[in-house]
Amino acid sequence: MYAVSDSNQVNIGSVMEVFFVNQILNYYSMHPHYFETAIELSSSGDFLVKGDFTFEVGGKNKNFQQIKNVRNSNLALDDIEIGFKKKIPLWLFGFLY
Repeated sequence: MYAVSDSNQVNIGSVMEVFFVNQILNYYSMHPHYFETAIELSSSGDFLVKGDFTFEVGGKNKNFQQIKNVRNSNLALDDIEIGFKKKIPLWLFGFLY
């Protein structure tokens, strides 16, 4: 995104979401029968992974407000080093590559 546009025009939230989707799709590309349904848009959070896990992607101050009543909901957060309970550091999804 930074390579094809002015760096002042890039939305950091979009960068985080593209990273998340890329890592999930890359992991499931090794399992072709899951690839088509690996990740979808969610009506409650940002993404629904394998039809069961809802993820909201955001910065370190993001909270569970949007997904508080959703079963199997998690936060994938940028700018945190270690996670706690259902708050997962976004960088950890890079290990799925």
